[in-house]
Amino acid sequence: MNIGDRIRILREKSGNSQNSLAEKAGVSQTHLRRVELGQADITVGHLQLICDALEISVKDFFNVNDEAEELSVAMANLTPKQKRLLIEFLKSI
Repeated sequence: MNIGDRIRILREKSGNSQNSLAEKAGVSQTHLRRVELGQADITVGHLQLICDALEISVKDFFNVNDEAEELSVAMANLTPKQKRLLIEFLKSI
């Protein structure tokens, strides 16, 4: 998992759009988008700003439970219909 993927996952979990997170963090939305897509690197300073906006520490940013993270990435890539079906399935068990 790269930093851009981790930012995207945490941003989506927090309910932020790229635009809203960029605004809260004081970074450009274009740069945030490029970082999430793996097209640009991020400085430690910008990562700190993003973590502050997400209300997490940089340590927590890198403290990843691999199994939970893998599941989170897989779920983030589902279509809306697939997400609904998965939720219905999980409720049934």
